[in-house]
Amino acid sequence: MVAGGLVLLLIGGDVLVRGAVALAQWLAVPPLVIGLTVVAFGTSSPELVVSLDAVLSGVPEIAIGNVVGSNIANILLVLGLPAIVFPIACDVNAIRRDGAIMFAVTIGFIALCWSGQLLNWQGAIMTSLLVGYLTWSYFSARENKETTAVVMVDEIEGIAARPHSIWLSLTFIVAGIVSLIYGSHLLIEGATALAVAAGVSETTIALSLIALGTSLPELATSLVAAIRRHGDVAIGNVVGSNLFNILGIMGITSMVAKVPIPDQIIYYDLWIMLSATILITPFVLHGRTISRRYGAFLTLVYVVYVLSLYHGLPGTPKNEAKQADQPTSAKQSAQILSMRGKLIA
Repeated sequence: MVAGGLVLLLIGGDVLVRGAVALAQWLAVPPLVIGLTVVAFGTSSPELVVSLDAVLSGVPEIAIGNVVGSNIANILLVLGLPAIVFPIACDVNAIRRDGAIMFAVTIGFIALCWSGQLLNWQGAIMTSLLVGYLTWSYFSARENKETTAVVMVDEIEGIAARPHSIWLSLTFIVAGIVSLIYGSHLLIEGATALAVAAGVSETTIALSLIALGTSLPELATSLVAAIRRHGDVAIGNVVGSNLFNILGIMGITSMVAKVPIPDQIIYYDLWIMLSATILITPFVLHGRTISRRYGAFLTLVYVVYVLSLYHGLPGTPKNEAKQADQPTSAKQSAQILSMRGKLIA
């Protein structure tokens, strides 16, 4: 169910982007606006639908774990692996600016989570900040003719197999949304069952398996960008995705329902996310090259982090959530699965 859900999410997100881009072009929307909104939201749609479905299904741990885990994977893995293939360098002013904003947003997000929950008004603030950021980025790129604007247009033109009529575009959009919704149901139901069967928390599953699965499109994009020597695309992809994950996905999700933050995330994973952000900040702000050696280091850090979630390495939480969430009998396991199945249905 987890594998099938991830496949449907990836296919649904891709189909949705193709249909939405084609429809926006038919409506004569400027390419820069398409890149900043349609493509950005479309590529983040799997994470958004999963997070919304999780809070509505009574497992908000998956929502927050998915976002935090995706941001960690984006930095350590999505930049680490491509740098091993070919060193990544970027000296684009706009990405420096966005990198500084990403760092500030990460700090602000940790401060909001420290209270133990994300409330509706906090979600409204994050969503408003995203709208303001997109508006500012649009006018800044249009007036200054920034390189990112050119890259964004090239990225849109590179989206192949787009529908050539309005009705077909709408069909793509509907099919993408249906695939996303059904895929998220499968993924969440399978993930909760997997957590019970493996004796770990839903948070751990979300931070690792689900986060890695929903980050696969970013990983593929960054690998292709590294092979083509487009370091600005690889780094810009990660910076933009992390901003959208926090401001967009968690903003919209917490507007829909209150999101409680598990202690594991407050005291451990949020600080891993901040540390990962600090590890790449000098490279983003000063345009330094991420070497193969440093890329291998980032990848190794991610592997150690995932191992710490399941095995409890020295100095890390030894799966306290595992003991708290693990059923004491097969009968309790069946009861939990039945209850969660009804919630999801």
